[in-house]
Amino acid sequence: MKRYKVGFIGLGKLGLPVAACIALAGHDVMGYDINPCRMTKEPQQYQEAGPDGTGDFNDYLAKADNLSFGSMEEVAKHSDIIFVAVQTPHESRYEGVTALPDDRVDFSYEYLKQSISDLAQVVKPGTIISVISTCLPGTMRREILPLLPGDTYFCYNPFFIAMGTVMRDFIHPEFILIGSDNKGKAQELADFYQTISRANSRIMSIESAELTKVAYNTYISFKIGYVNTLMEICDKLPCADIDEVTGALKQAKKRLISTSYLDGGMGDGGACHPRDNIAMSWLARKLHLGFDLFESVMMSRQRQAQYIARMMMTASMMENLPLVIYGYAFKPDVKITTGSHALLVSSFVDSVKLYDPVIDDSEYEPNHPAVYLVGCKHKGIEKKQWPVGSVVIDPFRIVPNQFGVDVRRLGEGRNEA
Repeated sequence: MKRYKVGFIGLGKLGLPVAACIALAGHDVMGYDINPCRMTKEPQQYQEAGPDGTGDFNDYLAKADNLSFGSMEEVAKHSDIIFVAVQTPHESRYEGVTALPDDRVDFSYEYLKQSISDLAQVVKPGTIISVISTCLPGTMRREILPLLPGDTYFCYNPFFIAMGTVMRDFIHPEFILIGSDNKGKAQELADFYQTISRANSRIMSIESAELTKVAYNTYISFKIGYVNTLMEICDKLPCADIDEVTGALKQAKKRLISTSYLDGGMGDGGACHPRDNIAMSWLARKLHLGFDLFESVMMSRQRQAQYIARMMMTASMMENLPLVIYGYAFKPDVKITTGSHALLVSSFVDSVKLYDPVIDDSEYEPNHPAVYLVGCKHKGIEKKQWPVGSVVIDPFRIVPNQFGVDVRRLGEGRNEA
């Protein structure tokens, strides 16, 4: 196997696990981050699994003997391929935890542009520079390519990885996405990936790759929004059961593509999907599209949050109980709240308490009668004993009936025909 000299600029919660993956595959990796505290193999505080989706990432990080750290200049001198994993943040009001603003904006490319400008001063000729940051179509050619020396080779190469399972997602992707004006160098990058993954590489134009990335993320939101609309219909119709409906739809693998993201529950969340839809809504307005589908998906997500919020408040008034959201991470078994649908629900509820068994370090756990919303499907919640006298609103339909507890599983057929 050819051993590549690889650089990694940006060692955050996504970058460091990927850099470790590449090093563990046998390549010589040197990383740099503007924050020196990230340039370490010491245990990280965030939760991250190993290559098979289990275990602790820190165990693998400690074994990554081929991973070293250096300055930007040292990384540039060392590397033939440099991955740039620098954030392109959205404003906090576009992360999906508050009501959708009337105005829209693109992502911020300030940090990425500064990193590329700094790299351009020291990069050696012939280097392949692979940017993995999410952006809207047209961004790389407009904002990034003019900053690079003409004797380097640019590829847009976003990953399909999620916080919590970065290593697994990087090693076992559905496909590898590479956009470039130079097909030969794109193929070189694809050859590098063959030393790590068996997935096929899709080589295309830069603009096509940019659009593919955000299309992938936003399509997931479409799917979740659609299935949760079906769940709400089932919740309002006697005898209709969302799990029966989706169980049948999942058999339609020829036309409905896959069974992933086809279970009724809380709305889409995370650091990518809500913000990408809102950014694409900005692009839809900029391009004067005939219909802003992305806004509709986000409004569907928001209306579902309002529906659940009304359900909580109605139960609270009728039963004279306080309100608690139990679990507010954006997905199970992680400590990350960015884009949390449960937090969006909380923004529409007055005087609600938040508790998450994974996030909150305090030993205190609500143990008084209340209206509880199961806001995240953490492991073990299906076994939890809820306080007698409580109302438990369960969008995931995992809480069994318990004595003295009113369990309301959303979308479940509750009545006889």
